Amino acid sequence: MSKKKSGGNFRDDLVARSNEARTVRKIVFMILIVLIIILAIGGISGFLYVKSALEPVDPSSDESIKVEIPIGSSSTTIADILEENGIIKNGLIFRLYLKLNNEGDFQAGEYTFTPALTLDEIIQSLKTGKVVAEPVHRITIPEGLTVDQIAGIYAEKLKINKEDFLKVVNDKAYIEKLIDKYSTILSDDILNEQIRTPLEGYLYASTYDFYEEEPTIESIVEAMLDRTLTVLTPYLEEIKEKEFTVHEAVTFASLVEKEASNEEQRNEISSVFYNRLETEMPLQTDPTVLYALGEHQEKVLYKDLEVDSPYNTYKVQSLPIGPIANFSESSLNATLNPVDSDYLYFLHDSEGDIHYAETYDEHLENRDKYIN
Repeated sequence: MSKKKSGGNFRDDLVARSNEARTVRKIVFMILIVLIIILAIGGISGFLYVKSALEPVDPSSDESIKVEIPIGSSSTTIADILEENGIIKNGLIFRLYLKLNNEGDFQAGEYTFTPALTLDEIIQSLKTGKVVAEPVHRITIPEGLTVDQIAGIYAEKLKINKEDFLKVVNDKAYIEKLIDKYSTILSDDILNEQIRTPLEGYLYASTYDFYEEEPTIESIVEAMLDRTLTVLTPYLEEIKEKEFTVHEAVTFASLVEKEASNEEQRNEISSVFYNRLETEMPLQTDPTVLYALGEHQEKVLYKDLEVDSPYNTYKVQSLPIGPIANFSESSLNATLNPVDSDYLYFLHDSEGDIHYAETYDEHLENRDKYIN
């Protein structure tokens, strides 16, 4: 009897140990899964954190911030000064960036920086000792302007001939060089013979500081493209996910910019354009007609809608062939993140408000109600 009992205890012990081992394995497995998830989340968060730290603090800012770099300052001291003054996002990342790019030998002095500067621009200033208490020229380029209008502003503010500016930005050989230099945002799409001006839409709306009495046209153009690159780069993945090319995204954003005057309107207008594209309706946006006409006028007449142009969205069943103006970051963001709506129509009243409709009948009611 005692042997049977002993055998039974032995089997019970084996079963207990087996269950215990199974439980331990499950716990270890769960711990490993949790650790893997934590590491993955940490890795992604770390990547996004570093990516953000390498970007300008505020690409659209024109604030001037003076900082003093003392003689004999180490890279750590300089990084701390820049971070404390809001010129860079993270001093540690800045120091690592300097180390990886073998940068150093910075000059002491009083500098004027803006939060819109890239790390490379900051480094270049520190290396050359460009102590810029005040820019020679500070020029603001508003949103929603054509290259022709931008050329007019520079001609007014600088010793630059408008026709010379337009000649440079339409020079095919120069444009091809720019496509090579800015390959992430410029493509051969802008060389299409039906495109009126290759760089239309790509000269970013912002405030630009120039430290020479007579900057060259090329330096002006490339300063503007640098700013466009800075603004567009964080959105490149979203643009790809939307199955847009950069050219299409910039074109879309230019339409939103011309039709809307605030962030809420931009998001709604973007939604209308998406809905129209999905239902294969023409976008029918008046600013494209005005651009196709190539002349300034206050209103679009019915006869104007017949203009034969790849820009005229009353004629083409898609986006126009290219941008019709430069854009704001808000319009680009609305292009990629429209609100969810069923609107297919909209109109502007005399007060600047926009009224939306889901059906053509509703649209006609809005027209009778808000348009005199």
